[in-house]
Amino acid sequence: MLPREDLLKGVENREIVARVIDQAEQAIKTWEVVLTDFLSPPVLAEIQQQFARLTQIHLLAWGGYPQAERQRLAIAREELPLEQSQVALAALDMAGNFLFDPATHRDFLGAMLATGLVREKMGDIIVLGERGAQAIVVPDIVEFLETQLTQVRSVPVKTQRIELSELKVREPKKKELNTTEASMRLDAIASAGFGTSRSKMAELISSGDVRVNWKEVSQPSYIVKSGDLIAIRGKGRLIVGEVAVTKKDRYRVQLTRLI
Repeated sequence: MLPREDLLKGVENREIVARVIDQAEQAIKTWEVVLTDFLSPPVLAEIQQQFARLTQIHLLAWGGYPQAERQRLAIAREELPLEQSQVALAALDMAGNFLFDPATHRDFLGAMLATGLVREKMGDIIVLGERGAQAIVVPDIVEFLETQLTQVRSVPVKTQRIELSELKVREPKKKELNTTEASMRLDAIASAGFGTSRSKMAELISSGDVRVNWKEVSQPSYIVKSGDLIAIRGKGRLIVGEVAVTKKDRYRVQLTRLI
């Protein structure tokens, strides 16, 4: 069986990772593809990192579209092929007239949770402004939501299943940046990438609003490197690209901001 204690050593999300270890052992035993519920980006990153050393199994994450944040994991023995089509997903349209009572992501999520379902059964929610929203969910809750989700805020909604190809996903805007810094400290690189002061960035980092590779980092002095993903709650993401050292021992850094 799998080295459970080694896989759980130092993990932040121990309960969820332990559950995924159980599912991985089931996949090994049954020679079947086993699916997790939806996982948040920090949890997904931690599982992929911990499981990368294993040779008995492999993983495939998919959330319905390329930049989906919440994704399900398909787990199978290394000998078995894995494809996105094996990750069971369904899409829902929640249509209503929100012109005079605008609803946010939190409103739609709250309405779905108010039906008694748990967050793990739901993937990303795509807000469509005055027209409503779309959501990605596990297939077995579709019929329930079609009958139970009839209102968001004060607005009546019609909830019905749609094809994944009908999702109205906005491609993230990319902004390429270059900066030269005295160090690769997180506060320096992030403040340059997000266009804010270094002191303000240090506050965001210290308050727990900043993640590097989906792990919360609370030290402004944390050193980032090429390939790192910096995410700030409500402000988007920043990819650290190529890093070069100048003749004056400063760091010239390519950055890509996703908005």
